[in-house]
Amino acid sequence: MYSGSGFTVSELGDVDVFYADGAYHLFHLVLPNHDYIAHAVSDDGFVWRRVRNALFIGDPGDWDDDMLWTMHVTPNPHRAGEWRMFYTGLSRREQGRVQRIGMARSNDLYHWKKDGADAYPLEVPASYYEADAKTARHWVSFRDPFFFAEGDTRLLLANGRARHGPLPRRGCVALARETAPDRFEFLEPLFFPRMYDDIEVPCLFRIGNRYYLAGSLREDLKVHYWHADAALGPYSAHYDNLLLPQGNYAARIVEIGGRHLVWNFFTTSRQTGMRILPPPKELDVADDGRLLLRAFRGFDGKAGEVCGPPALGPLRTVLQNPTAAWEHGETSTCLNSESGYEIFHLARACSDFRLRCRLCMEGRGKGGLSFRSDHDGNGYFISLDMVNGIAQVRAWGVSGEGTFENAFHYDNIQDNHFFPNPQRTYRLELIAYGGYVEFSVDGAVVLSLIDTTYLEGDRLGF
Repeated sequence: MYSGSGFTVSELGDVDVFYADGAYHLFHLVLPNHDYIAHAVSDDGFVWRRVRNALFIGDPGDWDDDMLWTMHVTPNPHRAGEWRMFYTGLSRREQGRVQRIGMARSNDLYHWKKDGADAYPLEVPASYYEADAKTARHWVSFRDPFFFAEGDTRLLLANGRARHGPLPRRGCVALARETAPDRFEFLEPLFFPRMYDDIEVPCLFRIGNRYYLAGSLREDLKVHYWHADAALGPYSAHYDNLLLPQGNYAARIVEIGGRHLVWNFFTTSRQTGMRILPPPKELDVADDGRLLLRAFRGFDGKAGEVCGPPALGPLRTVLQNPTAAWEHGETSTCLNSESGYEIFHLARACSDFRLRCRLCMEGRGKGGLSFRSDHDGNGYFISLDMVNGIAQVRAWGVSGEGTFENAFHYDNIQDNHFFPNPQRTYRLELIAYGGYVEFSVDGAVVLSLIDTTYLEGDRLGF
């Protein structure tokens, strides 16, 4: 995983990933200064190495001499072998209150030159959007560009705000059409839900015959999506349009050989507010058109050893609950606790692992998984409500402070819903990779987070 650490433990900002010639190219903002766009490359999507920085703020007096914000790298549809980087720039003259979009070019993804032609920077027009920093919000939202090309269609999307409506609900996806190379005609918003202050880091992609529009919302710090039958919409929401749960932000979707990978940063809420790039997830589409997240196939090559059920017994009951019992067989294990709580640790110790199992709940009790635990049961817990379809991951254990008011951790880190079934039988997968935790139910990723509260524990169980 990657954090872009330097003077501080995490300098990572919004990310963009591009795949070319067998390598992943990561471009990202550098916080808190926003003074350049960094570049890192990876062969596998796990281990990254920094290379030549891509872009720097302009000289004093330039339109982008204050800060650089979110960017998008894409092949130039008008010139083979060239890449364009659309990026957000702010000027010192306006105290950074007006956001504009510029463009830089490269022939190799490593050496970038800003386009100084009169076509750039682009400014959002007042005909459709808020365009005056003297309005009530005192700044102009026109950032996070995303370029979409399909056939003869050339669209530039950005985070914008409509001219009318309640002030905190004007967030929209601004739209411009490229009518000639580097010439753009602004249109009405591609999507204006009349719900949010901003729709950050918009991203448009197509899977099959359906178009999907993803965006990040500051209201809940989650990534949502909408769907349409045509690139220009209209866009609608499913009853469940959550793409990534809380803490995941600024998602970009990259198509590689017919697979769609989701990249984003995760902000840890418990330690230092670190922003980290986790491994990607893969997109799939349900029969009803909803988007589903799958585990990254890159994990398939990470396993150093494979253990079946016989190697996981005998189990250890951590709490010695007299009403609890277990029976471990060649292909299955039965656990129960008639009254109170019990933690059943597997015989094998493991810190980094991928656990796959089928879990069947008999009756209407509660259960879940325990991992990165010590012998006293301090560690991470995934609580599963199999009747209502709710998964929660929490850090639970003795606190180092030790006073009666803060003697233990009991912190819900992330929660999400999954689809329950009457049989209460589910295929589960849990990945623990360094500080990264990913939990799937019936093949769909439900929880995805980074936390380092418990990295020393090596016990795994139920």
